[in-house]
Amino acid sequence: MIDPRLSIIKKRLENITRIVAVSGSKGGIGKSTVASALALALAEKGKRVGLLDLDLSGPSTHIILGVEGLFPEEDKGLIPPVVHGIKFMSIVYFIGNNPSPLRGNDISNIIIELLTITLWGSLDVLVLDMPPGISDSILDVIRFIGRMEFLVVTTQSKVAVEVTKKELKILRELNIPILGMIENMATREGSSLHKEVESLHIPILGSIKFDAELEDAIGDAQRLSRTGFMKSLVALLEKSTIFRPDTA
Repeated sequence: MIDPRLSIIKKRLENITRIVAVSGSKGGIGKSTVASALALALAEKGKRVGLLDLDLSGPSTHIILGVEGLFPEEDKGLIPPVVHGIKFMSIVYFIGNNPSPLRGNDISNIIIELLTITLWGSLDVLVLDMPPGISDSILDVIRFIGRMEFLVVTTQSKVAVEVTKKELKILRELNIPILGMIENMATREGSSLHKEVESLHIPILGSIKFDAELEDAIGDAQRLSRTGFMKSLVALLEKSTIFRPDTA
């Protein structure tokens, strides 16, 4: 039996030009920071942008952007609050800061509900902060949404590199468009991942050096915009199509 909510999801997303999923092989690599900074950079460039935090096990974009005291409005669905020019939606609006020990079907149902009830309106770009790795929940999001482009984040950690290779291969097998790969928190030049990624014909946008001042900017969007991390991220993304006029 086909879930009737799936047709509603398509209607909710029909006025969104592009959907960019920020994905990462594992936790702790700065995926949510990249997703938050990307949404902030798009808003600063005048784009109509939304940010949806789908990392149900550890939602953190609200912390990174300093979202406090703002909640969705209800009007035949949920209208996301606007923070720093970004339409923002997250699971934290439903579970608060409480632990959420969710399993397969529960996670899928929550994702379906979020996509079904959120009224985004017209957007140039919707940024998705994805759960880490390639789990059933990510495969569900790909199935529910369909038209997505992935921006993959990794680090120079050997563990992260190995998992990232698997993620990239799966995305390739599924014929999912990949905007490129970013190497975050780099502490040295070069990486063993580069040659293998090049063999998969996936764009390597480049590396962002470890920024010791980034942690102090968490929770302050204006300060985040001035960090070396943000400047490096924007410079790398200029190599992709994210900021180009076709997103408007």
